[in-house]
Amino acid sequence: MYNETIQNIRESLRADCTKCFGLCCTALNIAASSDFPINKPAGTPCVNLQSNYSCQIHSDLRERGFKGCTVFDCLGAGQVVSQVIFKGQSWRGYPEIREKMFRVFPVMEQIHEMIAYTAEALSYDIPRALSDQLSVQLKELQNLTKLEAEQLLSADLVMYRFPLNKLLSETSKYIRESLIAKLPNAKNGKNYSHERADWIGKKLRGKDLRAINLRGAYLIAADMSNADLRGVDFIGADLRDANLTGANLSTSMFVTQMQINSTKGDGKTILPSHIQRPSHWVQ
Repeated sequence: MYNETIQNIRESLRADCTKCFGLCCTALNIAASSDFPINKPAGTPCVNLQSNYSCQIHSDLRERGFKGCTVFDCLGAGQVVSQVIFKGQSWRGYPEIREKMFRVFPVMEQIHEMIAYTAEALSYDIPRALSDQLSVQLKELQNLTKLEAEQLLSADLVMYRFPLNKLLSETSKYIRESLIAKLPNAKNGKNYSHERADWIGKKLRGKDLRAINLRGAYLIAADMSNADLRGVDFIGADLRDANLTGANLSTSMFVTQMQINSTKGDGKTILPSHIQRPSHWVQ
């Protein structure tokens, strides 16, 4: 698939809060934790949500204990639900659509997440057969975003998620094995598979972790500063408070904006081109 097409898809998956009716501040359930100072049931507006759907403490969220808000990324699902699915009708202006809109939002968010993963997989130099399967998957997911609210709520996302996960695994394996074959320690018995590993707080400073599979791994507060993370598969990994200062993630695979937003980094951290540097990082 042409890189220009992939770029367009990625651009469409950027959140535009000015076109959304504060859905992440209303539709989702929030439990008091180190990331949120309050409990907020799903469907209840946050106390900080203003009448124009903006946040009254947006510039001080982390200082006020709302760190989770600065991490969250809906991948553009909010504006699609607000402006396309519900045609610009807000839940405040049209109370009768309130519940349905709040239920549709997390569904669209999941679809956009799958589209993002699929588009990334298609950006790699992979076998034609695999690329063709991913292209079919992408088209099906894009078609889902055009459904009416009732159709979206009845959609079985599992039937899309399972086959996609298989294709993403195949993509990851192909890319990582190609990289491993070029590494100097490729034949020394190094273990490159650490899927769902418990590396919470693990000291990995300066380590060469290239091409390692960290799918679903627990990396909370892990120290990966100055580590070489090129070719690492991070899909589903928990990176909350992981230290990425000075780390090289230039070609890390399936790492999301939300994952990066939850980490610590600095001006020397090298990120994939489609990931934005979090504003709270040390510059």
